[in-house]
Amino acid sequence: NWAKGHYTEGAELIDSVLEVVRKEAENCDCLQGFQVCHSLGGGTGSGMGTLLISKIREEYPDRMMLTFSVFPSPKVSDTVVEPYNATLSVHQLVENADECMVLDNEALYDICFRTLKLSTPSFGDLNHLISATMSGVTCCLRFPGQLNSDLRKLAVNLIPFPRLHFFMVGF
Repeated sequence: NWAKGHYTEGAELIDSVLEVVRKEAENCDCLQGFQVCHSLGGGTGSGMGTLLISKIREEYPDRMMLTFSVFPSPKVSDTVVEPYNATLSVHQLVENADECMVLDNEALYDICFRTLKLSTPSFGDLNHLISATMSGVTCCLRFPGQLNSDLRKLAVNLIPFPRLHFFMVGF
């Protein structure tokens, strides 16, 4: 659950994870920020994911933090504590992330059923939809253009108030 990922098991692993992040950041010429993809239903993505985001925010306060967060759904639920994990995670995202792209787990399944006509979608199918969304959101960062050419400009143009930074992606 969230507490184990954030305070106990995640806390044991966070230093080694941050060391990997630090090494990758040192290899960058011009680090704009970080992108984190995680689920808010389980303990790892919600608890340790938000712990990682807060620790990165402490170490790199001037860098942007963009998350792609998969929110749980009551119709597609594995465990009874998913709503609690998500609720505790959202507080951390409000405080420590600059931009949050909200991905609805139920909507991903609906797209697989209705649009793609898949009778039993796999995690690979869902991950493919998420990667297509991530590609669409970040294409302005990867290809030349005048608008939203970096993470900060993207935030300036999309976010009216700092704490209102949650975006529902459309497909």
